[in-house]
Amino acid sequence: MSTPAAQKTAISPRREEDFPEWYQQVVRAAELAESSDVRGCMVIRPWGFGIWENMQRQLDGMLRATGHRNAYFPLFIPLSYFAREAEHVEGFAKECAVVTHTRLEVDADGKMKPASPLNEPLVVRPTSETIIGASYAKWVQSYRDLPILINQWANVVRWEMRPRLFLRTTEFLWQEGHTVHETETEARAETKQMLDVYEKFVRDHLAIPVFSGEKSESERFPGAVQTLAIEAMVQDRKAIQAGTSHFLGQNFSRASGIQFQNREGKQEFGWTTSWGMTTRMVGTMVMAHGDDDGVILPPRVAPTQIMILPITPKEDTRARVLEACDALALQLRGKHFADCPLEVEVDRRDLGGGVKNWEWIKKGVPIRVEIGPRDLEKNSVEVSRRDQPIKAKESMSIQEFAAGAPEILMSIQQNLYDRAKKFQEANTHVIESKKEFYDFFTAKNASKPEIHGGFALAHWNGSRAVEEKIKNVTAALTSAATATSPAKFAEDVHKTGGPIKEDGLRYSMGAALRILNS
Repeated sequence: MSTPAAQKTAISPRREEDFPEWYQQVVRAAELAESSDVRGCMVIRPWGFGIWENMQRQLDGMLRATGHRNAYFPLFIPLSYFAREAEHVEGFAKECAVVTHTRLEVDADGKMKPASPLNEPLVVRPTSETIIGASYAKWVQSYRDLPILINQWANVVRWEMRPRLFLRTTEFLWQEGHTVHETETEARAETKQMLDVYEKFVRDHLAIPVFSGEKSESERFPGAVQTLAIEAMVQDRKAIQAGTSHFLGQNFSRASGIQFQNREGKQEFGWTTSWGMTTRMVGTMVMAHGDDDGVILPPRVAPTQIMILPITPKEDTRARVLEACDALALQLRGKHFADCPLEVEVDRRDLGGGVKNWEWIKKGVPIRVEIGPRDLEKNSVEVSRRDQPIKAKESMSIQEFAAGAPEILMSIQQNLYDRAKKFQEANTHVIESKKEFYDFFTAKNASKPEIHGGFALAHWNGSRAVEEKIKNVTAALTSAATATSPAKFAEDVHKTGGPIKEDGLRYSMGAALRILNS
């Protein structure tokens, strides 16, 4: 008996066949981005950049609501600035791009070459703690000058040997917040507040559930006292770091000379934080929600939320159909979703209806609306939701759809979150033994590993040596540790089989096969 043929999909391979390659094909099919001629760098195409612009605008509003303001600092950082904070420069040294010359000149062979060596090399911004610290040292003189709450939207360069579009590229876009506070308590509260902002943004705007907590010492930002992070699970059950917030203590203040006269008239170093989120979130969103037919966009960040597709098989009905489409678009643009006017387009291109329909399926537009001559006769439209099966359509009167479009978008947004939450919960497991831990993170097919693993909630005695062993054996990484209820176990059955920590705290570790390192 013959085996039924697999259902044809727009993207090949399918997720379960080769998830990393599926992701690359989805990004290309949706025209989100492409590799550039500069190795490790990407070209973000208009549809992908439209998603990033929406993320940027919405997150920026949340940052401003917490009292932060935007500024801009230099792209080039003197090498000596990095040398002031030894742990920081060591952490970024292998990723730095360095400018050593100015001017180009033509040599005797007619080739261009650098001409004038710089007195001091300039590092192309991998992060901005040191260069921003130099400005803060000038601005801060008294406790009355604090706090300083500044955010920067910028590009960053970190040399990448194994680039993947949006996830890891040599140049990427991000926001980085940098603050100075009068007290340690205020700085720690800021660190937690910004992590909460990120968690709310990712949950409510990108429809992605996350785990949040503290990173282990080995995963900590170079030079930080504490790093907090949110971790998202994508559909191959791996984790992506979705946002980080760092309590820097007084380390960078000492390195940059950020001092102020405190309320007792004594000189004191400021307490600083930094926090950031990047274009990696575009890739995270694709991997969290996409299917074998392409991207599925949460309506809150979709560049176009409703795409109207005119069906014009005959020239004599074309004008009437287009007029109806334009009238519906105008009506919809007067309505609001998530406090913003609806983003609506009419695809008037002279292409076949099937071609246009599949293009917008692959790009993930939340709602597609078809209007043809027969629909006009019935005063109706055919509505397709991207979060439902591709062939699913609902016939609605034009008035009913126009009135209910914002509610449909809200339903899609919530459905995507609920689906992702259900997936996360189904693939998060409490691990009670060392054998169970290794089995959980070991593929059954070693030659061609299937999708396996997930998030493990397990005991950990806090040992860095144990953590390194786990990474080397299983590639699992500790993530988002949080102290919870006292453990009632006689021994730590997580990694070493050794005794649990004396304080009896049970640590909840999202030890996941992080896609970024696979």
